[in-house]
Amino acid sequence: MRALFDRDGKAVPGIGETLLSAYESGLKRPGPEYLHYLCSVYRVEPAALGYDGPCICGHGHRMPGVVRGGLQEVTPEDSPESRETWKKPLGDLSAVGGEEDENVLRRTLLGLIAGTAAAAPTSELLNESVLGAAENIRRRMDETLVSSTVSPAMLDHWEEAAASFGRQYMNTPPLRQLCDVLLEFSTVRQAMERHQPMDLQERLCGLAARLSGLAGIIMIDLGDQRLARSFFRTSRAAADETGDRALRAWVTAREALVPLFLGDPREALNLAKKSRDLAGQTPCAAKAMAPVVEARALSMLANSAGKKDVVDQAKRALARARAAFAQMTPSQQEDTVFGYTERQLYFHQGDALARLGQTIEADLILEQALEKYEGDLLDQTLIRFDQAHCRLLEGDGDEALRMGAEAVTRVGEGFRTDIILRRANELVGAIRLKCGDIPGLREFEARLASPAPSAAPGPEASA
Repeated sequence: MRALFDRDGKAVPGIGETLLSAYESGLKRPGPEYLHYLCSVYRVEPAALGYDGPCICGHGHRMPGVVRGGLQEVTPEDSPESRETWKKPLGDLSAVGGEEDENVLRRTLLGLIAGTAAAAPTSELLNESVLGAAENIRRRMDETLVSSTVSPAMLDHWEEAAASFGRQYMNTPPLRQLCDVLLEFSTVRQAMERHQPMDLQERLCGLAARLSGLAGIIMIDLGDQRLARSFFRTSRAAADETGDRALRAWVTAREALVPLFLGDPREALNLAKKSRDLAGQTPCAAKAMAPVVEARALSMLANSAGKKDVVDQAKRALARARAAFAQMTPSQQEDTVFGYTERQLYFHQGDALARLGQTIEADLILEQALEKYEGDLLDQTLIRFDQAHCRLLEGDGDEALRMGAEAVTRVGEGFRTDIILRRANELVGAIRLKCGDIPGLREFEARLASPAPSAAPGPEASA
């Protein structure tokens, strides 16, 4: 309804979950204008919603489609109204209302679902409107945290939704998932604006911390490091309200990935150690994740410090990670985002060892990691870059280039994100430094600079 009001140039309606619930329960009756838009949304006449007709518009609302339970469904191509809605610009940066920011994300999400945005590269879809909406939603959560009634059953639903986002993370295009996560995040923020009992408020803060942290992770994938840091800051503020050491340690360990990918290993190392201290003796995902981040940061410092000492420190950190992983619960070991899986442990160990120049050991662990992955194309691609790096360290630049090019070929449209291109260009630079301009290197470099292919992604996907 909000999208249709916006399409017709009308002020944002005051429709919300509470009012819809009142309509459904019969406690309230929609006025003529709201009834018209409800009929437009459901593609039915007023009688199908339990109200006397006719509609004030004077014409029917039924459209060709599949009828289920008295309500008529239509596909995007059947609905000219929907087509016009999806064609509208993604939003106005001057808008400051929370509903307008949500509408920006809804329009983007509708375009992705309908396929109208599928042919555009992620960099084009991730325009200023989407990033502005993301920042406005995050800022409002900040304001809410420093400034509430919701049922335990509703909280259960939201927490399950957050867990579901974690399970979908490796198999959903990042921009699509960002819209879903931020819409849920905005709903949680609205609930936190009202007074809540202490136990429910604490659960809401924990939920906000996880959703904001997940948004930060997706922002890393999309290449917006500034917004990634901002979302982790919001996540940390929410987690601090819970007193949950495991959650606070998880946020800090995940935040350490921002400087790690930006090439600031010292900051990543400091955050990893802070996460380890926060976890203490609590068996949790961060207790295994933090020493792995520490080892990866040390591997990046190996060339600027005594290499043998750094290698020894990194290997001790990896040993602590394996010991901590063995103490985690099975559910934590199966959660890719809010926990830490065995395949991630193998991958990150292999990555650290490859950067340390321990190519024989790294090759063995990376191959084991690759065997454990099903789907999760992003991690598989990064593993293949690590394997290519091992070949380069062994002096085989041609094989390193072949493996890097093959890794990029496997990435479908919508998944060739900043993190993939960053690693690919890093490999190009390393090959040129060690082997010069070998045949095919310039072609590969030019290919990285061109838009992603238009072929639709296969069944494997990443985030």
